[in-house]
Amino acid sequence: LDLGVRASGERVGDVHLPPWACSPAEFVRLQRAALESDHVSAHLHRWLDLIFGYRQTGEEAVKADNVFYYLTYEGAVDLDSIADPYERRALELQVSEFGQTPRKLFDTPHPPRSHGQGPSANPALRPGEAGAAGEDAPGRRSGGRGGASASQGSGQWPAW
Repeated sequence: LDLGVRASGERVGDVHLPPWACSPAEFVRLQRAALESDHVSAHLHRWLDLIFGYRQTGEEAVKADNVFYYLTYEGAVDLDSIADPYERRALELQVSEFGQTPRKLFDTPHPPRSHGQGPSANPALRPGEAGAAGEDAPGRRSGGRGGASASQGSGQWPAW
């Protein structure tokens, strides 16, 4: 997998897993479990409103403290119309270094996720069940350092 290069020109090689993930499969399973958790499912529409929706720009963005530098917004500048190569390169570097805000897709609040679509509805996200990521065979987990599970610690997801 080509992960590209750093700003220094150094190629990005292997990704190092955090200490709580005993294998790549366990890392993916835990991340999927977190993203499919009931808490995230109940609040995902709020994130969609900030990133892709009505709270991305304008008064709603200001109210949500969701305002970014003007050059990050789509259509803020037409690079093809800039004749000065230094100015164009400066703007290209700005976008390259700081990124762009995604295209706005929704003008009205996104509806909440329907009930029954969280982790309890997807057995592949529950450890120790047939089909769960990281199993050698149904019901048997892959070996590893032990790792953590999504339920360890406080059991609380951060509030949005």
